[in-house]
Amino acid sequence: MNAKTNEGLRHWLEQRTTRWRRLGELTQKLRRGRNHDPEDVATVVTGYRSLSRDISLAQRVLPNSRLSHLVESLYLDLHTLLHRPASRPLEELKNLLVVQVPQIFRDLRTPIIVVTCLFIFAALAGGWLVHSYPDLAGLFLSARTIEEVQQGKLWTDDMLNIMPSSVLALGIFTNNAMVSFVAFSLGVFYGLGTLYIIGLNGFMLGAIFAFTARHGLADELFTFVVAHGIVELSVICVAGATGVLLGEALARPGDRSRTRAFQEASQKGLRLMVMLVVLLFGCGVIEGYISPNPIYPLSMRVAVGVGWAIVAWLMITGQLWRLFGWRSDTVASP
Repeated sequence: MNAKTNEGLRHWLEQRTTRWRRLGELTQKLRRGRNHDPEDVATVVTGYRSLSRDISLAQRVLPNSRLSHLVESLYLDLHTLLHRPASRPLEELKNLLVVQVPQIFRDLRTPIIVVTCLFIFAALAGGWLVHSYPDLAGLFLSARTIEEVQQGKLWTDDMLNIMPSSVLALGIFTNNAMVSFVAFSLGVFYGLGTLYIIGLNGFMLGAIFAFTARHGLADELFTFVVAHGIVELSVICVAGATGVLLGEALARPGDRSRTRAFQEASQKGLRLMVMLVVLLFGCGVIEGYISPNPIYPLSMRVAVGVGWAIVAWLMITGQLWRLFGWRSDTVASP
């Protein structure tokens, strides 16, 4: 290049560098906020159009240079910003509830069956072991709780005297949500961590029922858990199935890379976990207000438990939302 061309290029670079810096600042500003200055928007749109010409010139006169890569990166950021779909929270919520969650739930049929069978088997094993060897109850229950049961009193009898229902419900919800997220997240150990948590919870449930049965309190324990337990245990099993999904993605990614398979499984699992958290919140309210309250008879508790299970089924399969007119054909597919 001659001196005149070099001087023209230097002048062009000095002018454009300042403009690119300004476009980069506006890009970050528009990406963060919602209420934008019309002048800023117009500047970005105009800059986006002219930037395509800048890229062509930069690639021609300075190919594979730092400047060329800088212009390309800025152009990509602007393209992503200007062509991203409009944010429609209500439509996205409809899509999640009516399309994505039901589809993910259907895709997890086999893992749900496997995890549920494991839970039942572990519960039966725990019940048999504690029935045969009562001293094993000390592995799951404190010495004080064991003493109370031996005296014919459940540890759940005085729950409302210890703390108000609202605090109790919040604590129960938090605990159940943590168990579910642990069951999901431990799937990163190729699903083995999830299977361990599910098996342990099933074993503990069976062991506790067997121990209370030896002292004639199994009926009272059933009366306590029936209102919230149907959905609560089901949610834990479904959360376990999402953990198995993670493990399977790592163990058998198929044609995808292991990273890509894990990312897709994580996204599916987290979408379903949103619904599971909502269901667990309902279980926490029931367990805080109805389950420990002796004024509610067994028949009402069974009705609440079965009714909540039906509602939960309608929610997770998307049928409940269709009753409100939220149709899958009105939203984008996942």
